[in-house]
Parts: sequence; C-alpha cells; structure tokens
Amino acid sequence: MNPELALPSLYKASSVPPALAPDFGSSLRRRPTLDTRRSSTISTVQIERIVSEERADTNTYGVSELREGFFDALFLKPPKGPQDDLKDRFEATLPEGWKEKSPLRPRILTKKQWDRLRGIVVELMTTREGVRLLKTFTAFFTAYALCLVPSVHNWLGNYSYIMAVSTILNHPARSFGSQIDGAVLTIVGTGAGLGWGIVGLLLSTSTIAARAGFGGILALFLALFMTTMGWMRSFFLRFYQCVLCAGIAIMCMTLAETNDHSVEWSKVRSYGISWVLGQAIALAVNCLIWPDAGARPLAITFHDFFGITKNALEIPSPRDNGRQRRLAQSYVDLSQAHRDLRLDLTITRFRPDDVEDLRNLMQGVIRALLSMDTETYLVHDTSQTKSAGVIINMPEAPGVNTADFGLSNEESVADLEDVSTMVLHALSKPLREVLDSILEGLDRSDAALMDLSGYRKYIGPPMDISADVGAIQIHLNSTLSALNDAEITVFQSNKLTSRTMQAADIVQLFLFVRHTREAADAVQSLLDKVEDMQQMSGWPRLNFPSYSFWKAIHRANRQTRHDRGGITAGSYHFTFVQIADLLESIKSKEHKPTRTRANTPEPEDGSEGESMPYPIDSHPQTEDPDKADEDGVGRKIWRILRHLQGFEGRYALKVCIVTSLLSVPSYLDGREWWDRYHVWWAVAASWIMIHPRVGGNVQDLFTRSFCAILGAIWAGAAQAAGKGNPYVTGVFSAIFMIPMLYRFVQSSHPRSGLIGCLSFTVVSLSLHNRPEGDSAVTFTIAMGLCFFVGTAVPILVNWVLWPFVARHELRSAMSSMIFFMSIIYRNVVAKYVYFEEGKEPTALDIQKSEQLEGHIREGFLRIRQLLELTRHEIRLRAPFDPLPYSALADACERFFDYLIAVRQAALFYNPGYIRDNPVASEKLLGYRRDAVAAILGNLYILAGALRSQRKVPRYLPNAGAARRKLLLRTIEIEDEIAAQAERIGSFNTRWSDIHSFSFNESLTGCIAQLEELEELAKLIVGEQGFDDDLKEDAVDQLRNNPP
Repeated sequence: MNPELALPSLYKASSVPPALAPDFGSSLRRRPTLDTRRSSTISTVQIERIVSEERADTNTYGVSELREGFFDALFLKPPKGPQDDLKDRFEATLPEGWKEKSPLRPRILTKKQWDRLRGIVVELMTTREGVRLLKTFTAFFTAYALCLVPSVHNWLGNYSYIMAVSTILNHPARSFGSQIDGAVLTIVGTGAGLGWGIVGLLLSTSTIAARAGFGGILALFLALFMTTMGWMRSFFLRFYQCVLCAGIAIMCMTLAETNDHSVEWSKVRSYGISWVLGQAIALAVNCLIWPDAGARPLAITFHDFFGITKNALEIPSPRDNGRQRRLAQSYVDLSQAHRDLRLDLTITRFRPDDVEDLRNLMQGVIRALLSMDTETYLVHDTSQTKSAGVIINMPEAPGVNTADFGLSNEESVADLEDVSTMVLHALSKPLREVLDSILEGLDRSDAALMDLSGYRKYIGPPMDISADVGAIQIHLNSTLSALNDAEITVFQSNKLTSRTMQAADIVQLFLFVRHTREAADAVQSLLDKVEDMQQMSGWPRLNFPSYSFWKAIHRANRQTRHDRGGITAGSYHFTFVQIADLLESIKSKEHKPTRTRANTPEPEDGSEGESMPYPIDSHPQTEDPDKADEDGVGRKIWRILRHLQGFEGRYALKVCIVTSLLSVPSYLDGREWWDRYHVWWAVAASWIMIHPRVGGNVQDLFTRSFCAILGAIWAGAAQAAGKGNPYVTGVFSAIFMIPMLYRFVQSSHPRSGLIGCLSFTVVSLSLHNRPEGDSAVTFTIAMGLCFFVGTAVPILVNWVLWPFVARHELRSAMSSMIFFMSIIYRNVVAKYVYFEEGKEPTALDIQKSEQLEGHIREGFLRIRQLLELTRHEIRLRAPFDPLPYSALADACERFFDYLIAVRQAALFYNPGYIRDNPVASEKLLGYRRDAVAAILGNLYILAGALRSQRKVPRYLPNAGAARRKLLLRTIEIEDEIAAQAERIGSFNTRWSDIHSFSFNESLTGCIAQLEELEELAKLIVGEQGFDDDLKEDAVDQLRNNPP
C-alpha cells in the first residue's frame, strides 16, 4: 500500500474548490490562533463534570513540593464505586453468548437442541452445507465399502481400514487448493512417521545387544519423535495435518505387531498404500462433486461486509454496542479472507493484489464508520426538526457561566438556537443526499464484486441492483460538492461567530459532517478500485500460494483451523502476540530532566524504559541486534533455551508424557492382548485429542468420551445385527456417520465428532476382519475402552499440567490490554500532540497507527470470545460473575475509541502551538508531564494489579485534577501572549475550533473512562487501603494471643 494513501484526504479536487481546499501537508504543522482560548475554557467546563472545583482545590495549608523533572501526582478522595443500579448497564455490555439463559437447564437444553436440529436439517437441504456433507460422506463411504470387500482387504492387508481413516482426517469438504495441500502434507507426514519407525526398528534389531534393549530403543525413538512433533504442532500451525499423520504412523510402526522383534514390511506396505488410496478417493470426490475453487468464502466475506456497513449507516439510530462489534468482526474477517486466499491454490477472477487493495479500502470504510455518531438529528427532515424544537446543551459547572464568553445567558440561548436551526436547515438535505449516495454506492459495489466472483446468483444481492459504479461516482461527487457549498455558506454566515462555536451541539453537528465526508471519501476510493477491477476482469486464473513463507507456517486455511478445534484460544494468543510485537517496535525517546538545583539526583546511566510484558510467552521478545551480536553464541543459546520454556515446550512435554506412559504395556512381556485388540489406538487417540491450547472442560470430557464409546457400541451393534454381513454394516455406518461427520466437519464441536468417527470406523472394520474365534463382544468392549482412555487421558493431563482456564486468561488479557492502552496513549501524545519541531506525524506514521488500531480491535473481539468460554467452566468456589469483566472490557474499548478520536483530531488541531514560544512551552512542561503521567501511572497500576491479582490502591493519582491544572495554566499563558498571535483564514479557523473541541472532549473522555476502569478493577481484585495490613496483623495477633 502506498503510504501517501494513508493521509486523511477529506476533500477531493472534484468536490471542493481549489482555493478553499486546505493543504493537509501543512495542516499537520499549522498552529491554531489564540481564538482557541474559548476551547480551553470549554475543556475546563467538561473536566469540571469529572473533578469539581471543591475536590480539586484542596487546602494545602501552605505546604508545597517541587519534584524537579519527576511526576508530581495529585491524590483526591476517590468517588464511590459502582452501585447495584449499574447492573443493567453492565449486562448491556455482555457478549451475545452470555445474554442467553443457562444452556444447562434441562428444559432449555431440550428446546435448544430441537430447534438446532430443525435448523440443521433446513440448512443442509437449502444451502451449500448439504453439498459439503454429501462430499464428505461420499468419500468416506466409498473407502469404507472398499474395506468391506474381501479381495480389497486381502490385497491391502490388516491395515486396510486406514484408507477410511485417511478420508476422514483430510475430508473433501474444503476448497480444491486446500484439498491438494492437505493431501501432500498428510502423505509427507505419513511417510516421515513410517520412515522414522523403520529406522527405529532396524536399529533395535541390528545387534544382539540392541535386541536385548528392543523395547527401550523403540520407546526412545517414539519419545523423541513425538516431542518434536508436539513442538511443531504447537508452533507451526501450517503443518498440523502433517505432524498429526506422522504421529499416527510412527505409533503404528513402533507399537503394533512388534512381538517378532523385526520389521514387518507388509505392515508398512499396507499402511502406506491404504493412506495414499484414501487421499486419492478424497481428492477425486473434491474435484468431481461441485468443486470449490476457493473464491466462495471470499465472496461471502465481501457480501457480509456490505450488509454490515449498510446497517451501520442507518442514521439516525441509537448507539448500539452490537453495531460496533459487527463492524469490528467484519474488519477481522476481511483480513482473514485475504490471508486464506494467499495461503492456498485458488482459481478465481480476483487477483491477490486486488484483494489486498480491497481489504485495505474496506477496512478504511469501517474505520470511518466506527468514528461516526449515529445519534444525530442532523439528517432529520427540517420540518420535523423545527416542530420538535432544538435543544442546546449549555455548559454548566461551578464557577463557569456564559458571561465568561462575553454573552449573557438569555443572549446565549437565543443565539445558539438560531445558529443551530440555521445549520440544520443548511446541512440536513445535502448531508442526507450524501448518505443516500454512500448507501447506493455500497449496493452497486456489492453487485459488481459478486458479478466478478460468479456467486451473485447464490448469495446476492438481487439482480435488480445495478452494477454500474461509474454513474454513482459522479452522483457522489456532486452531492459532496453540494455539501461543501452548504458548509462554506454556513461558515461565512454572520450568525456563526467565535462565541457561538462554544456549544457542544453545534460542534457535534460539524463533526458529524466531517466524519460523513471521511466515510464518503473512503467509499469513493472503494468505488474507484471496483471500477478498475471491472475493466480488467477476464477469465478465471490460477493463483498459486503467495503468502510470505515465514508467516504462512504459523497460519492454516479455514477448514484446517476448524478441524483442529480450539479456534478461540489459539486466535486469542496469536492476536495478542501480534499486538505485543507491533507495540515493541514503538520506541520512546528517554527524557533526562535538566538539573537546576544541586541536590537533584542524576538519572542512572544505562537505565532502560519498560519492556513489553508479553501476555503469552509463545515468542521471545525482540532483542536489539547490536546487543545480540555482542553476546554471540552464549546469547543465542540463552534465547533458544528461553524459547523452549514457552507453551510450545510445555505442550511437547505433555505429549511426550502421555504417549510414553500409555505405550508402556507394548514393551512388556505377555502383550498378545495389545496386538489382538489394537490397543495402540489408545495412544493414537490421545495424540489426536490433546490440543496445544485448550484441554477441555467437564462437558468436553463427557461429550467426547460419550462419542468414543457410542461409536464402539454402534460398531458392535452393526456386527451383531448382520452377523458380519457387509451390507448391514454399510447401512449402520451410513446411519451413524452422517450426523457424526457433520459434527466433525461443520459444527462447532469438531473434536467430539472426530473421535466418534474414528471409533466407529476402526472398531467396525476391525470387527469385520477379526480372526475367527475371537468374541465380538469382548473385542468391542476392549476397543471401546481403548478409545475412551485415549480420549479421557489428554483432558485429565491438561487439567493437571499447565491447564487453560478461560477466566484466568481473561484477567491476563485485560491486564495486557490495559497496558497496551498505556503504550498507545504514550505514542499518541508523543507523535501527534506534543511532538518536537521537525518531527511532525508523517503518512507512514498514520498508516502504522491505523494498522495497530486494527489489531487492537481484533484483540477486543478475542476478549469477548474468551468471556463466552468462561460460561462453560465449572468453578468450585462460586459461579463466575462476568459482569465486571464485561464492563471493564467495554470501558477499555471506549477509552481506546477516545484515543483514536484524539489522534484524528490532533491531525487538524495541534495543541502544541505554544511550542513556538519557548518560554510558554517551558512553563507548561511540568503541567503536561503531570497530566500525561497521571494517566500512564494509573494504567500501569491497574494492569499490574489485574495480572498479579493484587488489590488496587484506594488512592491513585487523579488524572482529572492534573488535566484541570494544565488547562487553567494554558488559559493564563494564552492571555499573556494573545496580543502576539497571528490570524489565519476564516475557513481553517472554524475547522480548527471544531477539532479543538473534539480533541479536548476526547481527552476528557479518556479521563472519564480511566476512572471507570479504576472502579471496575477494584470490583474484580479488591481495594487496598492504608491500614489493611495493620488490620490483618491485629487480627493475627488476637488469634495467636487471645485475651
């Protein structure tokens, strides 16, 4: 993406006269005039609502302290915490999954399951989901039927059922490119497992001494291989299918039929050929039955984006958390769809580079919509607005009145009502036309892209919507020109004076116009790109994987992510690691204060700022290359060892422990039962079911175990009903496997479906081909126990060793997010507010900030998903209360929204204009330092309290009081240098006033949200008072020495 595209282009050459279009290259450096004094006064009015004058102006009794160059905090009496009447507001912040009634109630559970069953039937009969299930079952049943044919079984050998297992693990319900990718990976993984097993068997039988330690050598080979596979499975997500199949293959080689202490080459042939045949069947079904070239998921994502954005433009409408969350979800889905397109082989008319541009432009539209306030009456009809009356919000605070602005109360109300009415009459109609043009432009872009994808007939929009984007571009330009003309007319009106620009309602009207223009410009850029793609469209082309290799190895395609399970936990960890990596690249310049007194301590040499506390230790911190070169080999060894301590190493250790302990009976004497009942599948099932992130809760334990046992019982019932008749067995397999394959391939519970499919397939085919004389009942019970043990043991081990507890991860995630907010706040203040001369924010800085903001949006999405996971966890002490955590996440997200508003407003209104006067800048330095440090200090304290589960101190530095001192001091300095101020053009002056209001209001909003964060954090971890330790000591003393 060209960095120049990231500059805020709020005016187009075609929509505003060149003489009136501001130079945004210089607007980033232009200082507003001293007319902004009234903005500072309004800011003090806003801050008074948070910190009253009585609270801030406490009596110091003549005692003062000057901390030269250091943070000077103000401590005020904290407000009362949230009351019970706030419960409704907290509940409004809950994710959708928590708003439903408890799903474990029998009546609700029964009704929910029945409704879900009916929905599944309708979905399978009317959508493409039925085609995916048909393809999966066709491939499985073809392989399963071949395994029932005696001649095929005799030719393939005892492991012919691996052919059916192969079609399950790499089923054809995926795109063509994903199917080829899976076939290659599974065959390579199977070959690696068989090859390593052969090496182990040859080595263990090479000499007499090796034969004496036959079992020990095989155990060592298995442990080393499984530890490596476990580490790769957790670190290289791309190779999930490869390492999974490699683990199953080596278990077959080292644990099955090893009594003769020799290499059974027939076993290698049977296993290998059966696996390759299974992949051939799955690939053939994928290509012959309604093949998916890979463009459909991308088209669905684009179509969903247009639907969500059109719903978000329903204005006026009340502010809705669901609207913001749907936009954030669409933002994440666009990135994921683009990544999936580049990961696999696809056949589509969309070129990957065009899709990348579309993703960036669509995300730009989402960013613009997230900034819009839908609660506005500017788009109402003028007649309705006039009849309803205009309500003006006058600033009300102790010690502030309208006389401060040169107006009496009666004059102010009358003037502001007239101005507001004038603005409504002038801007309402052109603004409504711009919004209508945006909606029509989105509809036509949707139609054009769906036509290009070839799926418009199946997913929409209706055919009566035109795909001509050229005409709507012209109309959108004309409506923007009309809006600009109306805006200029308003600015040139005599009624709109500097005194009337103080009203919050009037400023909000102009801000809404500015945000609407930003959305229009974003949609206009999207229309330009869609028109270019229409002109260059041709035949579908073959797109080879083009994603960066070093990024691709940590990613997987859509269906593999689903089959692997644990999407929420894995996405949460990866997202937060990405955010931490991005924030680690933000380096702040260390400030060493100048000493003016002899007793001021010097900063310690070599002191470093805080480093990024990684919330997830899956990746080491980014090190300074210079320091790494200085330490050489020792530092590299240290980094490797430190990396092995991450969750990948812990997971590899768990895999080694589980597989090694379960395989111990295979190396002991008298193990005929092990081979007779194929008990090695207990080890293989444990390897399949143990997840790198999520171990599973009690519900998962019962569900998966039930599916494993049910599959074995159904296999035994099929054998008993037909006396081994293959036709009866085939009918039983169809009845059982259709719903179980759906559960594995398409439901949100893939692992229980997978173990059910494997249990039935292996048990039924092993029963069918078992040696004569073996009891079918005993065989079924033994193999059912194998799959039950292989299913239950990984869950129990994950409960004991480094368990994944969603509520603990949620608290850690909130701690990390609050710390991220402190880094972002520091970056915004340093780069966009109080930057030094010659270091103005560049287009590249804005682009990086927008990229970071997108990842933060995704982080809040993952937090809400974690919150939903907590509902399924059993807590022994008391039920988990999600309200404080949900409210804390919502407050943190609103804090983040205010930070974005500060950054955007600072591009047009730079509050550091006093920097031009060195004396004034020096006078404000300490006040600015205290205002910024109060917010940063509180965020650091809250993040640390949540991470360590320590109580929050009762008295924290008051950010509102620090900002109030800064604003009052700023007003004094403005008065001192007002006579020396230069004036600039009227048009830019008006917009500077408007953005100064937005800038100051957003900073005040940050302080309000910070106070809410403090209150909610105290609800979660408690409040620490001055005498709490003394009280605890007194209680302990009384207990030890009773009176």
